[in-house]
Amino acid sequence: MKRKDYRKSRTSKKRTALKIIATLVASLLVCVSAYGIFLVKKAENAANQAFEEADNRTMSDLREEQVEPLHDNVSVLFIGVDDSEKRDQDDDNIRSDALVLATLNNEDKSVKLVSIPRDTYTYIPDAGYEDKITHAYGYNGPSSTIESVEGLLEVPVDYYVRMDFEAFIDIVDALDGIEAEVPYDLSEKDENDVHNAIVLEEGLQTLNGREALALARTRHYDNDIQRGKRQQMLIESIMDEILSASSITKYGDVIDAIGDNMKTNLSFKDMQSFFEYAKGGSPEVETITLDGYDDMSTGVYYWQLHEESLMEIQDVLQSHLGLKPDTSTLTDSSEIDFSEQKASERGY
Repeated sequence: MKRKDYRKSRTSKKRTALKIIATLVASLLVCVSAYGIFLVKKAENAANQAFEEADNRTMSDLREEQVEPLHDNVSVLFIGVDDSEKRDQDDDNIRSDALVLATLNNEDKSVKLVSIPRDTYTYIPDAGYEDKITHAYGYNGPSSTIESVEGLLEVPVDYYVRMDFEAFIDIVDALDGIEAEVPYDLSEKDENDVHNAIVLEEGLQTLNGREALALARTRHYDNDIQRGKRQQMLIESIMDEILSASSITKYGDVIDAIGDNMKTNLSFKDMQSFFEYAKGGSPEVETITLDGYDDMSTGVYYWQLHEESLMEIQDVLQSHLGLKPDTSTLTDSSEIDFSEQKASERGY
């Protein structure tokens, strides 16, 4: 072959290779776009299925105007309930098993998580008297719980997410598990109340949905404060896993889990707005613990809150939501734990 012909042949092969690569890239982009469109449509359908308004509550009474997650500081109350058919409970006996309030600051994309112990003694408006906050749900579902939380923490609850055990299990399993630090060896009942069905060893590990639920629910190895911290840790782990690049292909299954077992007053548009918090990676998350003490003075166990600490937390949350100037100088750590702070002050 002549040198000139060889050059032509080599050039022709390069052009052919470039065409093949361009075709593959174009095909890949089409597939990615199609998958993205599929996920958006799927998510919209799931959001519509999950949407509900708690007792026609369109806005918190503590707000002067409607907020939008894309532009405003907002709060979301996560309500974990056990209304499994296997437990054969009627609506009046359903209680909230976990309560976590998240406040989101739109300016710095930060999140504060407050875990509210289920036995916290507080006023329940729909009951007309003080009781364990876990009992609020039995009066009028999410709206009763929301009103009780607003009265306790003195901040508006803009949105809520009501999730049952099945939803929690399905979401974690859809992510192929989450990484969590198990603080001790434990043998715990499962979601069907079968005793010793879940056995875990101490240490950092990947948990499936049933194992993660058992770790979130157990009350036999420590107390409700530590239980709240475990729930905060698991929420953070789920957030980290959902926001990781490796989870993109799992979104379809996560969406299915949400649509099947979750109820919320977040619209699809609202949900899309929250992705703004993830543009720069996982948002800064600060966990807050409600300080209190065990009270059996009436013959019934309650978690009584220290008034001074409660007022300080109310101030922190109000500042984070922009309802008052930020004057918080509580701590430089990633966790606010008033019980440890006060123990230190007393020399314990």
